[in-house]
Amino acid sequence: MGEPLQGKNIQAALQEARIEFVVALPDIVTCDELLWPIAREDNFRLVNVCKEDEGVSICAGLSYAGKRAILLMQHTGFLDSINAIRVMAMDYQLPIVMMIGLQGLEEDRAPSESAQNGVRIVEPILKAMDIPYLVLNDDSDSSAISKAVDSAYSAPRPLVFLIPRLGNSG
Repeated sequence: MGEPLQGKNIQAALQEARIEFVVALPDIVTCDELLWPIAREDNFRLVNVCKEDEGVSICAGLSYAGKRAILLMQHTGFLDSINAIRVMAMDYQLPIVMMIGLQGLEEDRAPSESAQNGVRIVEPILKAMDIPYLVLNDDSDSSAISKAVDSAYSAPRPLVFLIPRLGNSG
């Protein structure tokens, strides 16, 4: 495995992808390295939400307005938002881009091998819903973010980035 995934490199990739809005519900995996630094910068407009399905709706509305957004949440919020994602991203074919922290994933395991049921079922759900996704395991993976976001907005289709751990978090 390469260098640990760094929030600053994810931020740079999101800027390169022309993301304007970060819609977020705090997530223990990404807060310290990604969400809090984004909140302190002027490069993105941060929209805090109380529920993840609200974030799905906001991202859908922004896409209608020609704006690029990313929804930052934990895997539990993804699971809570399945119906909103199904309708807005799949049925209406909107480019809802999500970055999902996999809280509780063991350091030596792939998401699909986790002892945590909620983590283990994320990838099979994404496959069943035919939602493209990338697992960001280390810092070299952040180089694929911009191209994947461009592709999602061109298609248009939803996209998920799974974050097993970020920097020193786990």
